[in-house]
This record gives sequence, C-alpha cells and structure tokens, in this order.
Amino acid sequence: MPLIDVCPLSALPVGARVTLEHDDVEIVVVNCAGEILAMEDRCSHDDGDLSEGTLDAEACTIECPRHGALFDLRTGRPKTLPAYQPVDTFPVVVDGDTIKLEMD
Repeated sequence: MPLIDVCPLSALPVGARVTLEHDDVEIVVVNCAGEILAMEDRCSHDDGDLSEGTLDAEACTIECPRHGALFDLRTGRPKTLPAYQPVDTFPVVVDGDTIKLEMD
C-alpha cells in the first residue's frame, strides 16, 4: 500500500489534530493519548467536518459540531445518534519522526 506523509510526530502533541486531503477525501489525524489515529473528516449524518468538533483525547472520540454525533476515532463507528453509519478509518504508520497514512 502506498504511504503518504502527514506531518512530523513532534508536530502532533497529545490532543492535537491535523487535516489533509488525499484523492478528494478529507482526513483528520489525531493524537489520542499518544495513539495516532486517522479517519475521514466527514460526519456520516450530514457531512459536517468532524475536525471542527470537540475531541476527547482520553476516550478517543470526536463530536460532530453540527448535531452532536459522537464518533470512535479507532473504528469510525458512531457512538451516538443522529449518525448511525461509520466513516472510513485509515492505518497509521510512524516512521522515525514522520506520521504516514496507508492509502489504497
């Protein structure tokens, strides 16, 4: 699988997030208590930008700022309504000090 560079690991401290676009897909990459996770930056309920929502770095969840659906950053599955469909997640590789995503 091809790898795309995101940012240096040192640029993403605990609780921080960064967004990027790859092949017309918006992606949010988050540091959840030291675990780097990546998922589609789109609420499955109404396409809101999840990256603009409240992040709980300890629980590894992010809340959609539009209607409050809570998503698990590890699985992409919604934990609360109104969303009921998951969003895509992406494997993360840390190569030295560089965060990379596996894209197919």
